[in-house]
Amino acid sequence: VQLQASGGGLVQAGGSLRLACAVSGRTVSSSRLAVGWFRQVPGKEREWIGTIRWSDDNIYYKDSAKGRFTISRDNAKNTVNLQMNGLKPEDSGVYSCAARIGASTLAIIQGPKYFGYWGQGTQVTVSS
Repeated sequence: VQLQASGGGLVQAGGSLRLACAVSGRTVSSSRLAVGWFRQVPGKEREWIGTIRWSDDNIYYKDSAKGRFTISRDNAKNTVNLQMNGLKPEDSGVYSCAARIGASTLAIIQGPKYFGYWGQGTQVTVSS
């Protein structure tokens, strides 16, 4: 599986950004695929934002992302989008998408270590 995130940039607090993760490869149609979004800030551990499961299109979010962030899947383009609204300076960081193939329990889909495929991240900077 290959992934490429895009759409980052500089935005003022309260603004919005839409990130896209292009997903490709032989296993892109596998029902065992899950794609997650993560954020990393220098000096801190990678933080899970949310995950969509291919098998049932269920989407799971970190509590702090609920209500402001929305993950969606575009089957025609094979992309997973992350719409971010009401952005805050603390949302700044490098956003990456990742994929795993296999069991996708709630515990697993939140853990970066369970995702074996990573795309290059995109920088999001929210100014105050």
